[in-house]
Amino acid sequence: MTRVGVTGHQRLDDPEAWPWVASAMREQLAGIAPPLIAVTSLAVGADQLLARLVTERGGKIYAVLPFADTERSFSPEHLPAYRELAKQATVEVLDTPGTDEDAYLAAGRRVVELSDIVLAVWNGKAAKGKGGTADIVAYAICRGVPLIHIDPVSRTVQQPENRK
Repeated sequence: MTRVGVTGHQRLDDPEAWPWVASAMREQLAGIAPPLIAVTSLAVGADQLLARLVTERGGKIYAVLPFADTERSFSPEHLPAYRELAKQATVEVLDTPGTDEDAYLAAGRRVVELSDIVLAVWNGKAAKGKGGTADIVAYAICRGVPLIHIDPVSRTVQQPENRK
C-alpha cells in the first residue's frame, strides 16, 4: 500500500491550469502500483483533487484535519465537496495550540510524515502564510520524503533532490 501525500494551492492564478494539473497528477499516480491511500487535509484545490483521483483508482483517503471545526474554513459553495470526501475518509483531527496557521503547518507536516511520496502542486514561490505549500515542500525535502513538484505555472513536473 502506497501512501501518496499532497500539498498544494487551493486556487491558481490561471484557473484554466487545473485540467493540466489533474492530468499531471493522474500520470504520476499511474506510475504507482495500487493500492493507494491519499493523505490529505482535504482543502479546496490540490488536496481534494488528489483525494478524488485516488478514489477513482479504487484507493482510500486518510484525512489529516488541522482542527476539529475545519468546516468553518470552507465557503458555503465548497462545503458539500469537502463533506462528501470527508465521509469517505479515515479522519485524524489534530489539536495544535496556537493560531489556525500553526494548525495548517502541523497538518501539512503530518501529511508528509505519513506519506511515502508527496505530490506538490506549487508555483515555486514562498508561502503566503505559515503552513503554506512552500513550507511543506521544504519539510518534505528535509525529511527525505520523495517529492514530485507539479508546477501549474510552467506546466512542468520535476523531482527535486531530497537532502536527508
